[in-house]
Amino acid sequence: MQARILIRILVVCLLALLGSGCATSPPSRANDICDIFDEKRGWYDDAMDAQEKWGVPVQISMAIIRQESGFRATARPPRRKLLWIIPWTRPSSAYGYAQALDSTWALYKRETNSWFADRDDFGDAVDFVGWYVDKTYKMTGASKWNAYEQYLAYHEGQTGFKRGTWKRKTWLQNVARKVDANAKLYGGQLARCRDRLDRSWF
Repeated sequence: MQARILIRILVVCLLALLGSGCATSPPSRANDICDIFDEKRGWYDDAMDAQEKWGVPVQISMAIIRQESGFRATARPPRRKLLWIIPWTRPSSAYGYAQALDSTWALYKRETNSWFADRDDFGDAVDFVGWYVDKTYKMTGASKWNAYEQYLAYHEGQTGFKRGTWKRKTWLQNVARKVDANAKLYGGQLARCRDRLDRSWF
């Protein structure tokens, strides 16, 4: 009897773990990219893989992910309120580390043949950001090193960026400046720990 109960508990725990996918807690010190990679050992490997594949600097992809989700694997936009109190629908289908929309994620999977990619898996999410930044560069000419322009295009879409829809959104320009500042901060920090991280990476 006790053995059956124990087996049931183990099965429930296993299903819960499988249901949570690769979701992990956010890094404890998001202001320091060296601390992030020391705490999340596999993230540097993932970010470097994306950089090698798409030519997008690690600090750019990390700054975008930080802004989008705060490094939370299962982040979603907050629900709207019906009659100011009843939780209602969400404003978009954005989900995961990169806050990718359903439609954009589906396009990414098709174009990269990443059929089993998950938005709550950091490796898949940072690869998605690399793909998107590379696509923005090809479609608009925005430098992969320009976090300000890249974030505007990330938020507005490449077509919206080219049309200048962001020019009427002061709040979005301010957010893009924040992303740019974080990318520069991360870049400076990465310079002091990259050799050490690279040794472990290779």
